[in-house]
Parts: sequence; structure tokens; C-alpha cells
Amino acid sequence: MILSGQQIRERLGNDIIIDPFDEANLNPNSYNLSLHNELMVYEELVLDMAKANRVRRIEIPAEGLTLSPNQLYLGRTIEKTTTHNLVPQIEGRSSIGRLGLFVHVTAGFGDVGFSGFWTLEMFAVQPIRIYPGVPICQIFYHELTGEVTEYASKYQHNRDIQPSLLHEEFAGGKTPDPQLPLEFGNGTKR
Repeated sequence: MILSGQQIRERLGNDIIIDPFDEANLNPNSYNLSLHNELMVYEELVLDMAKANRVRRIEIPAEGLTLSPNQLYLGRTIEKTTTHNLVPQIEGRSSIGRLGLFVHVTAGFGDVGFSGFWTLEMFAVQPIRIYPGVPICQIFYHELTGEVTEYASKYQHNRDIQPSLLHEEFAGGKTPDPQLPLEFGNGTKR
């Protein structure tokens, strides 16, 4: 079950915190989140899952910035959200999708208990001009059944755009030997 806009409003301050909150961004069953004025891009030509990859920042000026195809841009929402007893999820707004801009590559699903800014993995089908503050995506909330264990991992309480921290999951933080089974920090092996 997905919460209606009215239920989102009723649960504000308890199970749902959206800061800042603007009533004009509340939809029938979601809330629009806006794009911050900064992006991040990876500097590496080949991204390595086992290492922290170098990034650089790009400011989105008031007059806009044109995104290029075949380039991953990391952004973030202006709003910080906190969710308890519900599962948050973001999706691109249909008006944004109709311009060929993906706002999350695959990571739109959040965890119960997440608190922070949403990092957006933006990818353009063709060149597109974007602007800071534009309502870029929408958050909606799923009801949760069963015992709740809240999220308490590496992206919790972020304060900025978050590049991938997957490298932290590799045991010992070292590059894996391709001849050996790969062991991750959680004890699983490849």
C-alpha cells in the first residue's frame, strides 16, 4: 500500500520528516523533491568498485547547465527526509522523464529509518538543460508489515552528494585478487 498525499500530510513530524516542506509540492500520493545547485561527476574513465573513485563538483548556475548524454551526474535533493515505519522510494517526475532525463539509475528504493538527502544518479538520453531548484523527482511511501529494523549503514545522515561507497564493503578495503573468491565485509563471497 502507498500512502495518499493526505496520509503523508497527517504523518508529517512523526513517521515522515521533509525539511523544508512546501504544501505546493504535495501530490495525490507523493511529494516533489527539488534539485540542489551542485552536481558531482567521476573523474575516472573506468570506475572501480573496490576503490574510492575521484570526483569533481560542478555548480548549476541560475541560467542552467546542459547535461551531456553518456555521462553520469550525481546530484542531491534540496530536501532532507527522515522516514520511520515506512519504506520511502523516489521516482522521476513524468515531466522530467518525458524530456529523457533519468533521475536515478537503479537506486530509487530507500530503507525504513533512512535520514538524509537523496543522492540522484542522473543520466540524460540527449543533451538537456537543467536548473537548480527544479522539482526533479517525487518521494512516496510504502506501508511496511512485520518487525521493523531501521537503516543504520554508510549513507545514513549524509550531508552532501554521496558517491558510491561500495568499496567499503570489500573486506580489508583492498583490491580483490581475480584468482581468489571475493570476500565482502558482510562475510559473503563471490
